[in-house]
Amino acid sequence: MDTIYTALAHASGGGRDGHVRSEDDQINFDTRPPKEMGGSGEGVNPEQLFAAGYAGCFLGAFHAAGKQLGKDTTDAGVSTSVGIGEREPTGFQLEVTHDVFAPKLSKEEAEGVARVAHEEICPYSHATRGNVDVTINVVE
Repeated sequence: MDTIYTALAHASGGGRDGHVRSEDDQINFDTRPPKEMGGSGEGVNPEQLFAAGYAGCFLGAFHAAGKQLGKDTTDAGVSTSVGIGEREPTGFQLEVTHDVFAPKLSKEEAEGVARVAHEEICPYSHATRGNVDVTINVVE
């Protein structure tokens, strides 16, 4: 791989109950576990950060796939949810759902564009493949 860009972030404190900061200070805030995991819920948590990153990346891949396929992805949007749960016998695992909105495409066209985005373009999709269950829904 010919690396184009490298992001650097630092975590301190208690991890999920600590602080994260990017090298350029664009990210600089406390992290707190959500209430559902016994935390205060009064801060950002890693699943929110992952959902935001994956949503942005997947939307970019959706636009790239649309261009590749000659489809109009203008005004498209992606809402991404990241769930976390216990993994047997130990640890935790993630699941991801993308809800894709593409007002200029039929449902079938949007599904085709989303498939190419997920299978061929999005680096988050490549990184999670085989490790995280990812569901893609086209919503109208």
